[in-house]
Amino acid sequence: MAFQCQRDCYMKVFVTSVVSCCPAELKQEVNGKKETLKGFNVILQDTVLFPEGGGQPDDRGLIGEAPVLKVTRQGPDAVHFVTSPVEVGQEVRVKVDWERRFDHMQQHSGQHLITALADSMFGYKTTSWDLGCHRSTIELDTPTVKAAQLQELEEAVNEKIRAHIPVNVQLLSLNDPAVEKVRSRGLPEDHAGPIRVVDIEGIDANMCCGTHVKNLSHLQVIKLLGTEKGKKNKTNLIFLAGNRVLKYAEKSYSTERSLVSLLKTGPDEHVQAVDKLQKSFKLLQKTNLSLLRDMAVFIAQNFMNNPERGNFFSLHKKEGDNEFMNIIANEINTEENLVFLTVGEEKGPGLFLLAGPSGQVTELGPQILELLQGKGAGKNGRFQGKANSLAKREEVEALLRQHCKHHSS
Repeated sequence: MAFQCQRDCYMKVFVTSVVSCCPAELKQEVNGKKETLKGFNVILQDTVLFPEGGGQPDDRGLIGEAPVLKVTRQGPDAVHFVTSPVEVGQEVRVKVDWERRFDHMQQHSGQHLITALADSMFGYKTTSWDLGCHRSTIELDTPTVKAAQLQELEEAVNEKIRAHIPVNVQLLSLNDPAVEKVRSRGLPEDHAGPIRVVDIEGIDANMCCGTHVKNLSHLQVIKLLGTEKGKKNKTNLIFLAGNRVLKYAEKSYSTERSLVSLLKTGPDEHVQAVDKLQKSFKLLQKTNLSLLRDMAVFIAQNFMNNPERGNFFSLHKKEGDNEFMNIIANEINTEENLVFLTVGEEKGPGLFLLAGPSGQVTELGPQILELLQGKGAGKNGRFQGKANSLAKREEVEALLRQHCKHHSS
């Protein structure tokens, strides 16, 4: 059985009746967190909302006023998940999210065209594909695709788009001899009814349940962005079709204008300008590290040369690092002095180092960890680690001063 969305991929609104509505749950990920939504699974007499399949994601839309959050196929039925119930037997107006649907049609038909031509031109078979949110990927059964082949393939697919070639859908019975000539990666186990074949006239005939454009001209344009190394000696070909190319161009132009403003150069000089900035930044980093090391030595020597220094030294420096703290600790006689150093944001996260007589450091380390909400470890008179918050740094200082006062009395 073919759904209305497969019989007429361009239909945006459809009136049908509700067959069943049962309580259900939907597991989904929102902002990286998994959550379970309570709602209802609705089966309709027919539907214009495509259930996921053939590498194509499912549609979104409305049943009446209820948003459809997921559509899946179960045997001959499409199951729609909604958060509010609909009455069994009533007629409902089903509306598809057309922007999402047409985007999927363009990417899916684009994939069929690229797959067919990559095979006929170079003998590269498609082993899988992924219709992503922003770009799509075709996995080709070849270790590499040369740059010249990529350019030739892009020119060929766009030539076919300009040729205004029709895309037809046929329904064939399983025992039809024509089925053997059709490209296929196999039918699902629960397939029922005739076989649906998407035929790009004179180019490709492929078993497919997805929604497609009715003419290659509706693809507008295809851009092959490049290739990436795939798994098991395969190559991933990345592409955009139709409106995605326009959005990509708009976004690229917007980025280009921002870079012109930031770099104060024309687009052709952006790479050179960024390269120059990176080299300057590395040089500044190197100089800064050298100055920090010199400063660490000076700070430590200044403390050691102070006749009224006592036996406790404490310092916080926002721009420091572990090396900065260790240089100071190395320059100070920590067998006799207790040293507490921190780097990072004053009230935020950072790094800490406690150095001094081994017994005192072992005793005080865990207390400091607790106050700084940190993680760390110690041995041989050193205890250091990461602090989630330096907000209680003054409390740590007071604890250490009290400890030193107690030990010196």
